Amino acid sequence: MKKQIELKTEEKIKEAARTMFLKKGFAATKTRDIAEESGINLALLNYYFRSKEKLFKIIIMETLKDFFESILSHLNDEATSLEEKFDTIVVSYITLLQKNPDMPLFVLGEMQRNKDQLLTELQISSKISNSYLIKQLQQAIKEGKIAPVNPMHIIINLIGLTVFPFAAKPMVMEITQCSDSEFTNLMEERKDLISKWLKEMMYIQK
Repeated sequence: MKKQIELKTEEKIKEAARTMFLKKGFAATKTRDIAEESGINLALLNYYFRSKEKLFKIIIMETLKDFFESILSHLNDEATSLEEKFDTIVVSYITLLQKNPDMPLFVLGEMQRNKDQLLTELQISSKISNSYLIKQLQQAIKEGKIAPVNPMHIIINLIGLTVFPFAAKPMVMEITQCSDSEFTNLMEERKDLISKWLKEMMYIQK
C-alpha cells in the first residue's frame, strides 16, 4: 500500500512538473510552482526528487521519448504502404500536437540548450535513418515510382509542415487573423492536406 501511494505521489509530481516545464520552461519554473501545481508541500517534493535539475531531466527524457517514439512506431510499420504511412503519421503527429500545443517550443528549446546529450540518449538520427520508411522511400526511388531525392528532404518536409504551425501559432494566428477555434479547424484540415502535398511532391504513381 505504501509503495502504491509513493508511486501515485511521484506520478502526481511528474505530471505537475511536466505541465509547468512545458508552459514556463526550465529557468522560469520554481520547485514551489511544481509543489503548488501537484498539491503537495515543498518538503515532500524534495523528498521524492532532490533537485529541480533531476526532475527536469526525467521529464524532458520521458516527454521527448513519447514524442518521438509515437512517430517512430509508424515509421517502422512494415504492414503499411508509403501512402498509408503518410496518412497515419500526419494524423497522429497533428493529434499529438493538438493535445500538447506547448510541446514544439519546449522540445526545440531544450534541443538547442542541451542538444548533444539529448540526441545521444535518444538516438533520433539513427532511428530515423534506419527506419522502414526510409527503406521504402529508397526502394520507390530505385523503382522510379517517385522523384530521385534525398529521403531526408521528405522527412524535413513532414516535420516542417506539421510542427511549424504549432511552434509559430501566435504568428500564424496574427497573419491569418483566425481565432482559436478557427486555428483548430485549420489544423484538422491539414491532417488531410499535408499527406496529399507530400505525395504530390514525391510524384507517387497511383
